[in-house]
Amino acid sequence: MRTGRAVQSLMSRALSLPRGLPPSVAGASTAGLAAERRSRWWFPPNATIVKSVPVGVAAAGVMSFSLTFATVAEAKERPPMDLLPKEVVLYQYQACPFCNKVRAFLDYHDIPYKVVEVNPLSKKEIKWSDYKKVPILVVDGEQLVDSSEIINILNHKINPDEAATSEEEAKWRRWVDDHLVHMLSPNIYRTTAEALESFDYFSKIGNFSFTEKFAVKYMGAAAMYMVSKKLKKKYNITDERAALYDAANTWTEALNGRSFLGGSKPNLADLAVFGVLRPIRHLQAGRDMVENTKIGEWYDRMESAVGDASRINA
Repeated sequence: MRTGRAVQSLMSRALSLPRGLPPSVAGASTAGLAAERRSRWWFPPNATIVKSVPVGVAAAGVMSFSLTFATVAEAKERPPMDLLPKEVVLYQYQACPFCNKVRAFLDYHDIPYKVVEVNPLSKKEIKWSDYKKVPILVVDGEQLVDSSEIINILNHKINPDEAATSEEEAKWRRWVDDHLVHMLSPNIYRTTAEALESFDYFSKIGNFSFTEKFAVKYMGAAAMYMVSKKLKKKYNITDERAALYDAANTWTEALNGRSFLGGSKPNLADLAVFGVLRPIRHLQAGRDMVENTKIGEWYDRMESAVGDASRINA
């Protein structure tokens, strides 16, 4: 029973309930963390290393490789080396949309970061912190909390001379936190089958013991199926899918023909929407959303722009 309540509490916070502004928290101690910079060579997936080819073919291949590499590299927005944090550690739940918002920002800016997957039942990985929610981001010894505040602070660190964000960008970032996230739980837990699909995924990617995986999958699915019905009522949702489709179409209409809300490249609102939707993209709700709305093309562009994860092994 205790485990069941813990699972229900966890998923309510991680996948549906709003994040308020965090309380003041002390800076995290990082005495046990060694600062490091990683130089990382990256080759596109279609790059092939060959021992010997005719000169003409080799020249064409080099040109093709260079163009491919440039296309991918230009999609990233890595800060100058002198502004790049030396050590970044993200404490997270893999399936948490708020954690995914932070990861989307880090990945897009190609900022190397380590991940500590938090066990949502014991939370032993964050016992050192007075703040007991995720994400927590530790940047060069400084503890940052609340996904939107983390992004605000980190964005200022790596772009100190950047002009203030536009009202349009700020408006849609608020929309993500105040509206879009509330569409997720009623959809991914809409039926018992979808709830089981979701928790089967969560149990596989989360930091759980063997017995906890079983409890999370079945007890969590049952609990959140019931919770999702209460969330429908709380947010005045009558048709879950219609509400999700409406949110997706509202976003694509806001693009107004642009590749991204930021124009030729993503801005913080693009990254927030992408981050929140990423955990559900390949669940039934996400597949239905892409099939029944116009958001798929934008999502594909975002996947290409954000590129591979900049996560490094601890």
